[in-house]
Parts: sequence; C-alpha cells; structure tokens
Amino acid sequence: MARKQRKQGNTGSLKGFIIFLLLIAGAVWFTQGSSYQLPDLRKELPDLHEEKPSAAQSAPLTGNQEKVSSQMEIPRNLTDRKERILKRTGYTLSYNSFYKTPNWVAWELTRKETEGKAERYDKFLPDPDLPEPRVEHSDYTRSGYDRGHMAPAADMKWSKKAMQESFYMSNICPQNQKLNRDDWGDLEDTCRKWARKYGTVYIACGPIYDKSKPERIGKHQVAVPDRFFKVVLINNRKNPIAMGFIFPNAAHHQKLEKYMSSVDDVEKATGLDFFSRLPDSIENRIEAIVPALPSGR
Repeated sequence: MARKQRKQGNTGSLKGFIIFLLLIAGAVWFTQGSSYQLPDLRKELPDLHEEKPSAAQSAPLTGNQEKVSSQMEIPRNLTDRKERILKRTGYTLSYNSFYKTPNWVAWELTRKETEGKAERYDKFLPDPDLPEPRVEHSDYTRSGYDRGHMAPAADMKWSKKAMQESFYMSNICPQNQKLNRDDWGDLEDTCRKWARKYGTVYIACGPIYDKSKPERIGKHQVAVPDRFFKVVLINNRKNPIAMGFIFPNAAHHQKLEKYMSSVDDVEKATGLDFFSRLPDSIENRIEAIVPALPSGR
C-alpha cells in the first residue's frame, strides 16, 4: 500500500513538472509571437518633430550636411500658374517654363550661414533637372541684361553644393545692370546683416510680368521681367517684422525705403500668399503695414 502511494506521488510530481515545462514553453512562444506580430509603431509613424531645431542644426553647417528648413519661407499660390518645384540644397524654386525664369525663389538664411567659407563659383550652368531645351549662359550674352541671381550666391557660402546650385540658370533672371549691382545688391547685403543680428530671416523673391508679351532674349527666348519683388520676414518672437519690396527693372539708385511696400501689396502684385505658416492673427497684422526699415547693426 505504501509502495502504491509512493508511485502515485512520483507520478503526480512528474505530471506537475511536465505541466510546468509546458507553461514555460507556452510563455516563451507567446512572447516571441507577440514581438514578431507587433511592429515598432515608432518606425511606422512619421517624425512629427522633423522641423524642430536639433542639436545638430546648432552646429556649423558643412558642405555635406542637409539643411532642415521650417518651410516658413515657401509661398502658396493664390492663382493658377505654370510651375515646376525644384528643391535645392540652399533654396526652393518654382520654375515657369513659359517665361523661362522662376515664379519665385525662397530660402531661409541663418546667422551661421552668413559665415560660410565656400568660394564663389561663377560658372552659370543649365539646370540639369529641367527638360531640354534649357536656358543657357549664352542666352544673356550681349543682351544688355545682367544674369541676376534671385537666391544670391553670397547667401550660399555655407555649402559648396549650395553655392554651385545658385548658378543654375533657373535661379537667374534678366536684370538691369545698375539695379543688379546697386539697389538689388544693397538689399541682399542688408538681409545678411539682419540674419546676423536676429539669427534667422525668411526670404522669397522673383520677377513680376506686367505685359502679356514681355521682351524676350536669347535663343531660348527668356522673358524680361518688368519688376522684381522681395519679401522678408524677421520672425522675432516679441516683434515679428514682415517687409515687402518692389523694384522696377530699370536703372535707379535710391534708398531701400523707396522700394518698400506692405507684404499684402506684394501678394496682390504676384498672386502669392507669403508666410502663411504664421498664425493668422500675426500674419494679418504684420503684412498689412509698411514697417520702418530695421537696423542691421
């Protein structure tokens, strides 16, 4: 009798041990199956913070470093237009195949970018991302017009690639020589001073065509603008400033204040909506006025 009880006890212990092993195996299988079936959602979701500055962005930019922009500078179309959007290292461009010039060019300029050391490239090239036939350097030769940069080469000194891309002909417009070398250039210099003083400025510029049949130059019939616009946002938290400028494509030499207008007026002239990422209450207020020209010191 005692032997039978001992046998039953041993059998019960063995069954309990087997059940224990099965439970462990089941737990391992369940854990492995769960980790296999449930993907890491963090890898599936977009990075919702990609536009926020990171520690890497605060470091000096190099020629191989990607620029992360807030997109504050990118305008929205208020009217239909021919365009091809081209995203460059240092700027974004809307190209118009009818005029053979940009509709607009927009970029963010930071204090660090004004301190770059990339040498001026000075080699105008057809844009490789546009279909042929493409505007060439020779289209401007002996035309009487300068090859006027929209995004200036001096704003791209922080990257060799950005500097080279600023000389693509898609970033160029036929510009009066005196305008390009005097007042337009003065505003470019002033924007760099604002970037150094305030940390960041957002800029968009481009041609304005008032005539239905503008003058054309070169083999590829590049349209000559009647005017040029530039808008600038100093997004100072305490006192954001939005400025508009309109330049006749003609020889003038006068103070920048003479070219100033409200951003609202530039929007009416261009059919573009600038700085739309601002809260409406701020955008509506600062774009309706013509502010005093900020000091660059």
